[in-house]
Amino acid sequence: MALRQRPHLLLAKSKRLCEDRVSPRMRHQKKTVKLGRTADHRRALLANQVCALIEHQRIKTTLAKAKAVRPLAERMVTLGKNGSIHARRRALAVLRQKDIVKKLFDDIAQRSAERNGGYTRIVKLGARKSDSARMAFIEWVDAEYIAEEKPKKEKKAKRKESEAEPQQITPEEEQPTQEEPKAEASAPVPEESTAPPAEEPKPKKRRWFGRKSDDS
Repeated sequence: MALRQRPHLLLAKSKRLCEDRVSPRMRHQKKTVKLGRTADHRRALLANQVCALIEHQRIKTTLAKAKAVRPLAERMVTLGKNGSIHARRRALAVLRQKDIVKKLFDDIAQRSAERNGGYTRIVKLGARKSDSARMAFIEWVDAEYIAEEKPKKEKKAKRKESEAEPQQITPEEEQPTQEEPKAEASAPVPEESTAPPAEEPKPKKRRWFGRKSDDS
């Protein structure tokens, strides 16, 4: 029996090899963006990114990660709009942080109650200097407040204002300055004590080790 089945197995194997050479298998119905990580690592990365987005309202990351974070973040908002205990447990199973899940259900989901999808926005930035990776902001569309990162320019403006204020002199302040030299003229000028001239440093004598001097 084994001898009779053997030619069929060889024929099927050769046919499979020919098919692989002619038309290689394509990635149909496999749309997962792997991001160069394993499944567990990728799952933890996306969960942490969503937690940071919920906490800070906006995060800066690469464009590929932002596109991968968006579906998960919007799925969490959909669970938050449901508001049931089962939905809360499902969100907690993904995010693993009770405080973040509470903020999601109580704050972010309530702001997006009237919106049917499209809860996040991706703003493309330039390339990163180190490796030229494409960067982007991902933020909530209904965010209440987004902090602007411009502390350096404000400090410079305050310094310029503080420097410009003492230069302005009012006419009332100019009058007492004219009377000051008269009072100084009447007062006796103390004689300045003449300081003795500084002594010049003497040149150091060089010592020749290992040689006898001519005087000896």
